[in-house]
Amino acid sequence: MSVDFGDSRTGIAVCGKAEMIATPVCVISEKDFAKCIEKTAVLAKEQRAEEIVVGYPKNMNGTIGERAEKCRLFSEELAKLVDCPVTLWDERCTTVSAHNILNVTNTRGKKRKSVVDAVAASLILESYLGYRRNQGISPT
Repeated sequence: MSVDFGDSRTGIAVCGKAEMIATPVCVISEKDFAKCIEKTAVLAKEQRAEEIVVGYPKNMNGTIGERAEKCRLFSEELAKLVDCPVTLWDERCTTVSAHNILNVTNTRGKKRKSVVDAVAASLILESYLGYRRNQGISPT
């Protein structure tokens, strides 16, 4: 399962055991940090997540900014509530890419706002799965 954490909306995506394709699941609309973590943990259990990948938005020059620190804290707190590993994964430009995908599919307005974070989460997961394949790490 992957998470694109945001201050207002948090995207969630999953993949099957074969780790072939990531699919957007939902967007958690929650501004309260602790409640968002709790809702994410509940979803992880419902989805039977074996690993959770949290987007880690480093700056373009590779440095760690305020947003990345908040995502790191999110991942640490989430790890306390779930029974699986929680991994941070570099997610530079995934939201931009998600918007580009939604441009191609002509998704506009409220629909776009409601799905862009879940699409970003699926891109985070696709990137992580590609890394695993390239490293020869087989699905569990």
